[in-house]
Amino acid sequence: MSLGKTNSKPDRAPRILFYSHDTFGLGHLRRSRALAAAITRADQSASALILTGSPVAGRFTFPRRVDHVRLPGVTKRADGSYAARTIGMGIEEVTELRSGLIQTAVQQFDPDVLIVDKEPTGFRGELLPTLNYLQHNCGTKLVLGLRDVLDEPEVLAAEWARKEAIDATERFYHEIWVYGLQSIYDPTQGLPLSAAAQSRIHWTGYLRRDLGPVGGPPEQPYILITPGGGGDGKAMVNLVLSAYEKDPDLSPRAVLVYGPFLSGELREDFETRVAALNGRVTAVGFESQIETLFAGAEGVVCMGGYNTFCEVLSFDKRAVIVPRTTPRLEQWIRASRAEGLGLVRMLDETRDGLTPESMIRAIRELPHQSLPSQAIQSGLLDGLDYVTDRIDSLLTWEQERATG
Repeated sequence: MSLGKTNSKPDRAPRILFYSHDTFGLGHLRRSRALAAAITRADQSASALILTGSPVAGRFTFPRRVDHVRLPGVTKRADGSYAARTIGMGIEEVTELRSGLIQTAVQQFDPDVLIVDKEPTGFRGELLPTLNYLQHNCGTKLVLGLRDVLDEPEVLAAEWARKEAIDATERFYHEIWVYGLQSIYDPTQGLPLSAAAQSRIHWTGYLRRDLGPVGGPPEQPYILITPGGGGDGKAMVNLVLSAYEKDPDLSPRAVLVYGPFLSGELREDFETRVAALNGRVTAVGFESQIETLFAGAEGVVCMGGYNTFCEVLSFDKRAVIVPRTTPRLEQWIRASRAEGLGLVRMLDETRDGLTPESMIRAIRELPHQSLPSQAIQSGLLDGLDYVTDRIDSLLTWEQERATG
């Protein structure tokens, strides 16, 4: 495929811009990074730029012709309100600053396609000025990208109504991509989208993670323990450590990746407990190349985030998922659907009880689970190929329209 041959601006190679608001966690940035890598790999001339608020964006490596612009960070307080992460500005001021930086980047980069992750209007509506600008001044194709599960339908409907996200989706976006399969879950159920908007939805399949060269794994055998970004991983990490503490014969050993957002105080406590286990559990804080650890693991114990789920499927690993249930049911919905399909096992608080004993049983039974590949249906992991085909179609369509 050569996207450049059909580019809407024939005097240059294609440019793809990603918006990833990233107020918390790693999910949005990692999803955008995977998509950017696939698009630039499909066309060796294309470039991609990711606008992200992630405080750890600089700790990742990016493929050739993929770069990022770091927006001023924001953080969510315990009461649900937001504040600037580092700079001494009020939330209204920092939102206005971010909004201006986004519009400047768009005007200078002049993208052929803008892919917006999850939030149709951006954080606190910061994307609306840019969407209005693009609608009236450029031929940029606008895409809204949604993960497979967002939240319970009624909760999501109320949230989108409050953010005026339905109106923005109807007005601005040429296509809506859902990074999953409708047969597994429809994240738009309950949203009052018009028939026209529904006709613009594309079900891509899940986003396969790169299975290219990986580094040498740790000493074998081991299971990988990952709470994703780690900010909400306290309960799961505690549960795994408690299991190894309670059962001195539990094996194999565990390699624990805390994630960059686990608080320092919590990590100190966990480090003390890890040290007392005398090598039966080893731990690292952050691993930008976690693919290496996935590739070498005998199994995985994780939470139910989108990216981790994609890695479990891509590396074909037996997995126990311990989903969070607050502030969203997203992870529980994803894990329960996946368990029903025979892809993973879920450790459910109501059904199984989140106790050291239930985790001990789950780890001991891991080797006897079926591999995900034994249950994967056609098209499940075709998301990256589908996206690169859609990019090609969007640029072809724009070129044909421009040349009449």
